[in-house]
Amino acid sequence: MRLAATAGWAGAPRPRHIFPGTDAPKNRGLRMSTTQSAATAADADANTPRFLASDNTSGICPEAMDYMHRANAADDLAYGNDRWTAEASDAFRDLFETDCEVFFVFNGTAANSLVLASLCQSYHSVICHQLAHIETDECGGPEFFSNGSKLLTVPGDSGRVTPGGIEKTVTKRGDIHYPRPKVVSLTQATEVGTVYDLEQLRAIRDVADHHDLRVHMDGARFANACAGLDVSPAELTWRAGVDVLCFSGTKNGLAFGEAVIFFDKRLALDFEYRCKQAGQLASKMRYLAAPWLGLLETGAWLSNARHANAMARRLADGVADLADVNLMFDVQANSVFLEMPTPLQNALRARQWTFYTFIGEGGVRFVCSWNTTPELIDSLIADIHQAVAAA
Repeated sequence: MRLAATAGWAGAPRPRHIFPGTDAPKNRGLRMSTTQSAATAADADANTPRFLASDNTSGICPEAMDYMHRANAADDLAYGNDRWTAEASDAFRDLFETDCEVFFVFNGTAANSLVLASLCQSYHSVICHQLAHIETDECGGPEFFSNGSKLLTVPGDSGRVTPGGIEKTVTKRGDIHYPRPKVVSLTQATEVGTVYDLEQLRAIRDVADHHDLRVHMDGARFANACAGLDVSPAELTWRAGVDVLCFSGTKNGLAFGEAVIFFDKRLALDFEYRCKQAGQLASKMRYLAAPWLGLLETGAWLSNARHANAMARRLADGVADLADVNLMFDVQANSVFLEMPTPLQNALRARQWTFYTFIGEGGVRFVCSWNTTPELIDSLIADIHQAVAAA
C-alpha cells in the first residue's frame, strides 16, 4: 500500500527535528571525538593509525552520549516499554511526517535480514544490486532468516539498481521452478557512495507496482543521502514509494543501534516476534532508543551527515588535479573511491592511513565520519601529493 501525501514539506509540523533545507543549531560547528584532538589528527606520529576506512571506526557523538546518560539517570521498564523508546518512536514519526511502526535492533545485518524475512516467503526472491551489502557482507543472513529466499543480483552503473534491470529480472522466468520475485532492495547511499534521487526512486516504484513488488531500503547511510540531496526523509522514503527503511545510527554517531521503520504498517505484523527470536529484543531497550532521541531532537542526525559529506568532498577536491589518482564515482555522500597504483597505496599504508581496497582493480575507499576533521583530510591530501611526487 502506498500512503497518501501529507502536508507539504515546507509546512510540516513539529519543527523540533532539523531537516534538510533548514538551519542547524548555531552552536554546533566542527567537533572532535573525545579521544582525538585536531592537533593529534594533523600531527599523528608514524605509529598512529589514521582511520578513514569506515564510518564504523568513529566514536559516539556528544548528543548521543548525552541522551545515553539521561536514560541512565533512573530505572525504567524493560523490553521497549520505557518512555525513551516511546519518545524516540514518536520522534521518528515526526521526522517522517507519518504514522509508522518503529523498531530498534542492534545492527544493520539484523535489520535488513529480519525485514526481508518479514516481506518474503521461502519461495520468494529479492532483487538487489550485485554490490549490495545484503549480497556481499551479511554472511547469508537474509537467506537464513527468510528460510531460503533467494537474492537475485543485477548490475547497474554507479551502484544503482535500474528499472530496466528490475524488469529484466522479473520477466526472465515466470514458471513454478523459479523463485518468485517479491522485493526490490535498494541501498541508500549505495555501496559506491552514490545516491538514488527522487526521480530514480519513483521510477523504481512504478516498476515495483507493476509487478507487485515491495521496496526495501537499506539506509546504512540514509542520513548522508538526505544531506547530499537536500530533501526530507519523508520525500526520500514513503513519498517516493519505499515500504520499509532500515535507518542506521551506528554510522552516524551512535555506539550501536539501527531503526527499522515500516511505512506500510501492515507489513510489520509480528515483526517484534522476529526480533525476539533472532536475539534482537534488547531487555534494556532504552539504551538503543535514547541515543537516537538525542540525534533527532538536536538535529545531529543531519548535521553529522552534512559534515561527513563535506569532508568527503574536501578530499575529492584536494586530489582532483593528480594524474595518477582518479575519482571512480561521483562523491554524493561521505565516501570517496579513488583509483591509484599499488605503490601509492603502499606509501599511504606506510604512513598509517587505513582504507579498504575491495572495489575494482586499484580502487581504494575512504569514508568520512561525523568527527572527521579538516586537518585530518588535509593531512591525507598532503601525503597523497607527496607520495605521487616521490613515485
